[in-house]
Amino acid sequence: QVQLVEAGGGLVQPGGSLRLSCSASGHRFNFAMGWFRQAPGKDREFVAAITWASGNTYSADSVKGRFTVSGVNANKTVYLQMNNLKPEDTAVYYCALAATGSRLTIKGARTYAYWGQGTQVTVSS
Repeated sequence: QVQLVEAGGGLVQPGGSLRLSCSASGHRFNFAMGWFRQAPGKDREFVAAITWASGNTYSADSVKGRFTVSGVNANKTVYLQMNNLKPEDTAVYYCALAATGSRLTIKGARTYAYWGQGTQVTVSS
């Protein structure tokens, strides 16, 4: 059984930083791991992802230059370093695992078969 365990959410002031982590276990195939977020009343949206074979990373335009995704291949742990946070970054952040995929599908939620429980990130003064 695949399990994704997330940690690191919380309340931060605008301009502050947070680091999310997600560890995967129980999987047989792991093409990529990524982060999505969902704000109240909005659809779930892609934030960032990393593919293990190539180490390539992908980010949404809205977070480029502020968020950095990284990972440790040996233990399939992915991190999301979030800097210069803005109120519009407030959302539940979900870690996800894709068993297969490609660079063409990496940003699509349907690529990911397994999801974490979500962690709340609130940016407010």
